[in-house]
Amino acid sequence: METSLRYGYGKDSRALRIHAKEKIRIDSNTFFQVHGELDTQLGQPSSLSALIRHFYPDLSATLGVGVRYDKRDRLRYTVSAKKTFPVTVDGLLNFKIKEEVQRSCRVFMEHIQFSEGPGC
Repeated sequence: METSLRYGYGKDSRALRIHAKEKIRIDSNTFFQVHGELDTQLGQPSSLSALIRHFYPDLSATLGVGVRYDKRDRLRYTVSAKKTFPVTVDGLLNFKIKEEVQRSCRVFMEHIQFSEGPGC
């Protein structure tokens, strides 16, 4: 498990946070990642998340899908991707592109319709 102390980050610049991350390997290129952050000023979690990441070695890319819960009581689903381009032949210098998309689960749930009766 990776842990760190973070101070002076974001809007609550005077709050100390304890950050922890655990990666559980599913197979050689896939792992389950859980991480959370505890705000010591409030004494409660400021964020929790769980996602599955898959590494594509032939593309030098990763793709992650999961959910995130933040201190404003928002549940969000998230999709993230990272692609690495080698700049030098020996691979010592790389160019990385990262992107993450988050959407509120409330918006997602509005598009789901439930029906009752035969043929459900």
